[in-house]
Amino acid sequence: NKQTGEIDPNTKDNEPGIEALDSADLCVMLLRFRDWPDEQMKHFADYCRAGKPIVALRTSTHAFRLGSHSAYRSFNDFGKQFLGETWVNHWGRHKFEATRGVIEPSAREHPILRGVSEVFGDTDVYEVYPSADATILLRGQVLKGMKPDDPPAHYSKRRTTDGQLQEVNNPMMPVAWIRQTATANRVFTTTMGAATDLQNEGLRRLIVNACYWALGLEQQIPDKSNVDILGDYHPSPYGFNGFKKGIRP
Repeated sequence: NKQTGEIDPNTKDNEPGIEALDSADLCVMLLRFRDWPDEQMKHFADYCRAGKPIVALRTSTHAFRLGSHSAYRSFNDFGKQFLGETWVNHWGRHKFEATRGVIEPSAREHPILRGVSEVFGDTDVYEVYPSADATILLRGQVLKGMKPDDPPAHYSKRRTTDGQLQEVNNPMMPVAWIRQTATANRVFTTTMGAATDLQNEGLRRLIVNACYWALGLEQQIPDKSNVDILGDYHPSPYGFNGFKKGIRP
């Protein structure tokens, strides 16, 4: 927040410290509908256009909503251009149906999935259709409730894109994929990754392994990456205005 100096996700037009991207090796991002001024947006645009790697979490598919003032309005399509998909819709029922990660059989031996198991998040599955050049690593099974041991949901739902009716878990929507862009960026995207999701060890390992891969260090991914949480971690529930107030960097 430009007035108080507090961490405020509702401040969409200010990202202090973004100049660190100028010398960064990797960008790990979780953004939603940002509207940064050109002088800040330039650092992000230059990073992406330089072909540097990106690890993008959840709402990063719709990271920007730049106004008519912006010289970087093309980044309103950042999800499609770089990640391979943008915001489409919720697929599971938001705040009622959690997500179980199911490894894509053809990707089972991919180094990002090394040591990854029992992926769960209490956020819902997004409706997504990653670009044809994407490699799907994980699909999201919509659950009947909000607990890891809840059974799969069984009902039909119409797809936003073509109006066709399908079983909600047949096929399951992708929740993690990789691709390489025309500018050579190595990109990993997961539509999981809210603060509460990160309580899950399997998801943390997936993201850490993805960072290795994005940097071209996949041969160094151990059989089971250490993803222990340092200190206490008690995230507030996801939702608008659900963040803890009065926190400063």
